[in-house]
Amino acid sequence: MPFNYKPLFKLLIDNDMKKTDLREAIGIGPSTLAKFEKGDNVSLDVIDKLCTYFKVQPNDILEHKAGDE
Repeated sequence: MPFNYKPLFKLLIDNDMKKTDLREAIGIGPSTLAKFEKGDNVSLDVIDKLCTYFKVQPNDILEHKAGDE
């Protein structure tokens, strides 16, 4: 997958949050949380909720990995 969510997982650690805490805080389902773990695409609405909640920019949530990386 061209995206990974390592920055999001770091944000969770920095904020002493569990993934289930995040789910409840921004109102996402377990399947969306699983997408983060697999590196699958999520909607921009979800990225918007994360950015708003953590008061960060999208690059603080996800990374783009080009081609063969």
